[in-house]
Amino acid sequence: MSLTPLSSTAVQLIVIGASAGGVEAVGRILGALPSRSPIAVAIVLHLPPDRPSTLASLFASQCALPVKEAEDKEDIAPGTIYIAPPNYHLLVEPDQRFSLSVEEAILYSRPSIDLLFESAAYAYGDSLLAVVLTGASSDGAEGLALARRLGSTAWVQDPGDARARAMPQAAVDLAQPDRVIPLSTLVHDIAALMSLPTGP
Repeated sequence: MSLTPLSSTAVQLIVIGASAGGVEAVGRILGALPSRSPIAVAIVLHLPPDRPSTLASLFASQCALPVKEAEDKEDIAPGTIYIAPPNYHLLVEPDQRFSLSVEEAILYSRPSIDLLFESAAYAYGDSLLAVVLTGASSDGAEGLALARRLGSTAWVQDPGDARARAMPQAAVDLAQPDRVIPLSTLVHDIAALMSLPTGP
């Protein structure tokens, strides 16, 4: 797969989707991030809908950047990690704010990775990096494919490296991502991207 060139001004938002095995994988990425960055990150992990999530506090203990659950109509701030709350779809509005939706589950999941990726791609276009990690469904594949068509960059964890290969394999098959790489490389390259100078 070709590597799409990325620069400090190219990417404004990174969206990450994961399911089975995703807490560990996302934790490794967040643990490598710098304490300051011009890039925001939004994450969908498939969660049980019937109880509060502790992911924000868990990831905050591992990450040097601020981590919080995304809120409805919240502006997306650089250098902040946003987690989709349980039982809500997380969407990005055209004015680059978040919105939360209780529309029907997609592929049995709410939040839906597809919806985050699709809405973020419409809002950010070629300044979006979308990443699919380990998972046991096909959620994220259609959203990643649309993101690529809208000019976003797409990275996928190598299915052979994933704890659950179904999700990254579906993304590879449908979206033909820019890169298919092991988690260790994703950790390194996302951290490097987010460590680029923030300007004066």
